[in-house]
Amino acid sequence: MNPLINMQGLPPFSAITPEMVEPAMDQLLQENRQTIQQLLGSQRTFTWENLVEPLEQAEDRLSRAWSPVSHMNAVVNNDELRAAYNAVLPKLSEYSTEVGQNSQLCDAYKQVAAGPGLDQAQQKMLHNALLDFHLSGVDLEEAKKQRFKEISQELSQLTTKFEENLLDATNAWSKLITDESALQGLPASALALARQTAAQRDQEGWLLTLEYPSYLPLMTYADDPQLRREVYEAFATRASDQGPDAGQWDNTSVMARILELRHEQAGLLGFTNYADRSLAKKMARSSDEVIAFLTDLAERSRPQAERELNELKEFALASYGIEELEAWDIGYYAEKLRQQRHNISQEELKPYFPETRVIPGMFAVVERLYGIRIEAVEGVDSWHPDVRFFEIRDRDHHLRGQFYLDLYARPKKRGGAWMDECATRFFTKTMDQIPVAYLTCNFSPPVDGKPSLLTHDEVLTLFHEFGHGLHHLLTTVDYPAVAGINGVAWDAVELPSQFMENWCWEKQALDLISGHIDSGDPIPDELYQRMYNARNFQSAMQMLRQLEFALFDFRIHREYEPQRGGRIYEILEEVRQQVAVITPPPWNRFAHGFSHIFAGGYAAGYYSYKWAEVLSADAFSLFEEQGIFNADTGQAFLQEVLQQGGSRDAMELFVAFRGREPEIEPLLRHCGIAGQASAQDVQG
Repeated sequence: MNPLINMQGLPPFSAITPEMVEPAMDQLLQENRQTIQQLLGSQRTFTWENLVEPLEQAEDRLSRAWSPVSHMNAVVNNDELRAAYNAVLPKLSEYSTEVGQNSQLCDAYKQVAAGPGLDQAQQKMLHNALLDFHLSGVDLEEAKKQRFKEISQELSQLTTKFEENLLDATNAWSKLITDESALQGLPASALALARQTAAQRDQEGWLLTLEYPSYLPLMTYADDPQLRREVYEAFATRASDQGPDAGQWDNTSVMARILELRHEQAGLLGFTNYADRSLAKKMARSSDEVIAFLTDLAERSRPQAERELNELKEFALASYGIEELEAWDIGYYAEKLRQQRHNISQEELKPYFPETRVIPGMFAVVERLYGIRIEAVEGVDSWHPDVRFFEIRDRDHHLRGQFYLDLYARPKKRGGAWMDECATRFFTKTMDQIPVAYLTCNFSPPVDGKPSLLTHDEVLTLFHEFGHGLHHLLTTVDYPAVAGINGVAWDAVELPSQFMENWCWEKQALDLISGHIDSGDPIPDELYQRMYNARNFQSAMQMLRQLEFALFDFRIHREYEPQRGGRIYEILEEVRQQVAVITPPPWNRFAHGFSHIFAGGYAAGYYSYKWAEVLSADAFSLFEEQGIFNADTGQAFLQEVLQQGGSRDAMELFVAFRGREPEIEPLLRHCGIAGQASAQDVQG
């Protein structure tokens, strides 16, 4: 048995050492190559049973072995593990390209696809596989195949380097405050976290870091503008040529090379640019359609965003004598205005969202929606003492899935929040593998022995990631390549996650997920009303910020020209002139930390968040019509979307649930964007 794979199906985290990683992966890669050779040489007539199924089993073993290594590299990073991870990356890339460029294997798959007796999921999986062969360069002449392979290897190393630079730059900066008066304005919870962070590092005072639970309260509440500027600059220049650590972990050349190689690889496959290449597996039919979609949303949102910014400027001048708002002032005075207008703050809500109430409440919400049960399991091996483990069972008590929950920020842990696969559902005559997920967040840890208190924004984040998790865990598709989130068009994969966020605004659901840390009482009606009234505070400004990111991402991949390079900040400036109402200082290096597109799966695909938000808002509007806990509607979403995974096209699944193609009006309504003119269908 390979040491990276446990007999029980769950990774042996505590037993995994950096020294075992490379030899264990080498062994699996060698076994997989032998399996492919044997399968192709053992028969002339290929079928699902004698080719696809055994090959899927080999790929699944490889995936399950690499999964804990990749995950630990993200959440308990250290030099030894990083070195082992980086040693294997090029080998995995080489193997993946080698398989994708195996013309004999591609021909065998074509033979299976043309054969009889395939169900719909099998047909979709084979369709995807043949597209993947093409996108791996199987049709290229030998010299171009070799170049494609070289590019794939270098890209895997560069995207990892980007993430490492960002993590190292984030971990490197901290600021010790020894006089509490310097932190005036910060709420007690933020002060307690800063003091606990200092104590954990054997320091006296209050330690500020660039981890989000430290950074966000500083930018929102710290009265000292110089402190806000210092922290903002450190955060906004991470891994760049600017700021306090200028040049030390600089991603400039990494980003330029990533764009250059993506463009070259897309060209090898016959695409004009990488944006067109990325759309080969998405709902959107053309890059023009994506640009038109984003531009339309920006045009609808900008007038309201300009009014929102003017209101903020007028408020800061009238109430505080501030004549010019700097980038590090926006969040601070926006919070002051929110409190004045709606008499509410994130901090006021935190006592109502202890994780000890939010987690079981979230489980109760999905239990009512989908008829499932979620139970904690003790004594499961993991990578950190804070990690918890849960099982999902259906009405008949059948085990449907399992997941790890890792909630808190800590050093050496990648920032942000995400869901990732540990194991994927795989069911055959000889296999009965349930799906397992990692759910990872970066919330404030428990302080002074009390449960972690979440902001409402963090509750939204938790529900978002749990939505991804349910998509992965509740699938009934038997083949890993189209089970759960696999095989789902990337611009539809955010549908289940954004969809789940809606329940965080509904009083019936909030009564389940909220309970005061001291009294246990749910959010009072009066406080809920204030919270709900503030829901769309500066929503148009927030909309434009996301559209700025999406347009920037799409344009740098669509408009890349080898002779002019990436023009990263030139294009970002053009996008800001088109859609933004707030202009950051010239030394801001946002792109140097944009890991979604330079290290994640969102290259030329960040627009997917807004695209899928149209789907999720429209899907939720059916619950608004029929009741947010309507069991029939919940079962319909479960059966038509969550269980289907990638076994059918995303638009087909949406129409099966909603009864029609999606409309944009529910999104605009949920966001409080005025001037909704005509409802525009999002085609796909």
